[in-house]
Amino acid sequence: MVGDGAGDDESSFEPLGRCSVVYYGVGHMLNDITSACWFTYLLVFLTDIGLSPSDAAIVMLSGQMADGFTTIVAGELIDRFGHFKIWHGAGSVLVAVSFSSVFGGCLPCKIFGSNSSTLQTIGYSVFAAIFNVGWAATQVSHMSMVNCITLNSTSRVVLTSCRNAFTMIANLSLYAVAFIVFKISTSVTVIDVENQYRWIAYLSIFIGCCFVAVFHLGTREPRLKKEARAKGYARISWTYWFKKILYYQVAIVYVFSRLVTNVSQAFLAFYVINDLQMTQSSKALVPAIIYICSFIVSILLQEIGWNGRRLKAFYSAGGLLWIICGVGILFLPRSMNSIVYALSILIGAANSLMMVTAVSMQSFLVGEDLNGCAFVYGSLSFLDKISCGLALCALESYQSSTPELRYCNPSYFCFTVTRFGLGLVPAICALVGVLVTCCMKLHAPALNPSMEPLLA
Repeated sequence: MVGDGAGDDESSFEPLGRCSVVYYGVGHMLNDITSACWFTYLLVFLTDIGLSPSDAAIVMLSGQMADGFTTIVAGELIDRFGHFKIWHGAGSVLVAVSFSSVFGGCLPCKIFGSNSSTLQTIGYSVFAAIFNVGWAATQVSHMSMVNCITLNSTSRVVLTSCRNAFTMIANLSLYAVAFIVFKISTSVTVIDVENQYRWIAYLSIFIGCCFVAVFHLGTREPRLKKEARAKGYARISWTYWFKKILYYQVAIVYVFSRLVTNVSQAFLAFYVINDLQMTQSSKALVPAIIYICSFIVSILLQEIGWNGRRLKAFYSAGGLLWIICGVGILFLPRSMNSIVYALSILIGAANSLMMVTAVSMQSFLVGEDLNGCAFVYGSLSFLDKISCGLALCALESYQSSTPELRYCNPSYFCFTVTRFGLGLVPAICALVGVLVTCCMKLHAPALNPSMEPLLA
């Protein structure tokens, strides 16, 4: 189990076994499957039930703002008091209870007997904020656990890679559920739309909670945090990180990487249905291809011995792949919409390369400074949530001002907000991430291979 073993310093650098890695990796499944639903279908759902794009953007932004500020608070409290698993469990309960209400209809509308757009926007915004508070508490506690489970640099990347692999499984689970729901049910009325997404939400919560249970049964509270507190190590001040150039570099790379994945995910369904005019089931099939490829790449990344140079090289490769995909998305005509499946394969590989290495850079930044690790993850997540929320709000607010696509020649492309959101914005973010990564100076820790090959 994670956290087992002797309490001496040497054992902290020993590579982890396969079971320890897997038990940790499944711990973010509930967050991941609900996040996939949040970014892929929330804007589509809200506009389908009658909210304007600007009102839908407000709901998305309220959730992102609540998420961002909670990461700061959770990071500070975890650094002060520890108890990663308690934070993780409490956050997971809040996510499970509140998420169905995000897609389950407007509760205040039912209470007050009104379906005004203002009341709907307020109602969905409140539950979006509650959901994201729980999501943030779970995320910060789970991500910061990596540094307190082991001091072995390669094992830390393996834990991150395994976590990313199960993120792909969570996303695939969501799209499998969504594909089935969209196939067997119709969406003629608003009630039909709400029922579709309610079933998707319920099934997602059930799947995620099963894996949360496995995580809590198989993972013990990390001992390195306890040992640091027992030895009287002082909590690291925020200013310690602000004096590090690497902190700002990692922050830029991580935030822009999250913008790449989240903004592209939010506009993918719009792009497939509106711009390329593919079938409804494509809303599930295209993202599923992306996450299958991401899962495969994440598994392969677990077999590599990691150092700073390799992190930079693999991140740059992922960023360049996304730039190529972004250009393809921007100029792809409707008559050649089948090419989107090939682009999905490249996007999946690029997403995995960028996210595994970007999150692993945070572990390199933390190093052995365990009494400040939660602040690092919390502060960077805060920047991620706020920037994603503002970007999606700005793009979605212009959604209704795009030209009518029915007048667009199928053999050509029409520039829309969706194309900019899915193609241009991620490509620019990937380019910035690659440029900053090339300027980084990551220390070169001693490498130890994994105790067991994960593909054996």
